[in-house]
Order: sequence, then structure tokens, then C-alpha cells
Amino acid sequence: MSADTPQVPRFAHGSRVPGWDDAVDLWKDPSEVPDPATTPVPEGLRDEIEGHMAKYPDRRSAAIPALAAVQREYGWCSPEGIQQAACVMRLTPGYLIAVATFYDMLETQPCGRNAVYVCTNISCSLQGADELLERVQAEVGEDPDVNVRAFECLGACDIAPMASINGTYVGPIALDEVPELISQVKAGEEPLPAKQLRRRASVDPNVPRQTPSDAPLPPEPSAFGPPMTDDAGEQVAPQEQPPDSPEGESQT
Repeated sequence: MSADTPQVPRFAHGSRVPGWDDAVDLWKDPSEVPDPATTPVPEGLRDEIEGHMAKYPDRRSAAIPALAAVQREYGWCSPEGIQQAACVMRLTPGYLIAVATFYDMLETQPCGRNAVYVCTNISCSLQGADELLERVQAEVGEDPDVNVRAFECLGACDIAPMASINGTYVGPIALDEVPELISQVKAGEEPLPAKQLRRRASVDPNVPRQTPSDAPLPPEPSAFGPPMTDDAGEQVAPQEQPPDSPEGESQT
């Protein structure tokens, strides 16, 4: 490329994460499904991935939750973890790598286990998200255990400027609250409990809080919603339907 060729501007934050434009090795041998005999998999990771696979008629549909399980196990989607997930799912590692490199929240390079995603999309930006991101980065410093990233949009414009702290939405975050927030993150404590979205009765600050900020949260609901019930509250269908029997076989 000549020196006169115009360069595409790159920005300090946004949807482009490290590795998005890594070159592909076109001469590398195609990956194969890992051999279970030579690919040890931690039992907890195996159980979780198999549990996700049981929810779908096509095991490939469990790729994202399986990769999320790998990330929780290793702190990122490591080559070893992807190999193990591919072994359990009977897929090629290349298939899972293609999924992992597409989604911003699946890390394909080593990073801190604490994820602090500061939303920098338009609503948050207008409320000072760029300054918030700079303050968070300065407060974290060189701590390798905290992964600070700008995020294109977290879908919580009503609490701008906000951030996702290990999956917990917090906002609006004032600049002078950043030291307390990062101190809590590093100590493994609840981040700014009074400003967590899941504890709000309403986004209207004048609505009385239903529970104090230090009260325990109720159990997380199923990702698939509550079971189907009739008017009397009786469950009418199981959450996991057994597969249909092949045509001609007995249903008993």
C-alpha cells in the first residue's frame, strides 16, 4: 500500500474489538472434530454445555451459550476451551471460532475476568459517556483483572450514562462515583447497588423503592420464561419437550 493511499480512520472505541481484522491462514489444514479420547474436558464445563445442547433440536444452536460457558471457565474463549467445547458438541473448532469472533461479548484474546463495558452510543454519549469511559480507564489503570471496554450500545438509554459490570446494568453513573465503583469491582462487591437497573421499581426517580439497595435479590428467572400455565395456574406444558418419535413408532 502506497503512502498516498487514504487510510480508513480508526477510533479508540466502538464495535471493533482486538482481532477483528486478524489475517486468516489460508494454507492451514482444515480443523477436524476433536477426538474425545485425547481431549480431556472439565466435568463442570461438559455438564453445562450438554445442558445447553439438550434445549435445542440442533446442537449448533447451543454454540453461543457453550462459548459463554468456556469464557466463564477460562476468563476468555481460549483455544483450549474452544477445543473442549467442540469435542463435547461434535463440531469443528473452526465453527465455534467463527461464532466467537462475531460477537463482541465473547473474548478471543486474554483479558481481565471483570468486564466493565461503558456504553458510548448516542444517548449515553450525550450524557457524558466519553468522559465516564476516560475516568473508568484512569481509575482501573494497569490492573490486568479488569477488562474495560467501550460498547456500541447496551440498550439502557433511560439510565445514561451507564455501564455493564459483569453483566449487571448500573446507571446513571456520575464521575465522582467512579472510584467507589471500581473499588467495588476489584473487591468482588456489588457495584453501586442503589443504581443497579434490576433493583429499580421504575426508571422514574420519584417512585418509591420496593426493596432497600442492600436487600437480597430474588432468584433470576429462567432465560426461557416461566412455564406455560392455564387460568387456574396449573402447568399445562413442560418447559423441555421430548423429541418426536420417528414416524411409525409407538408413542407409549
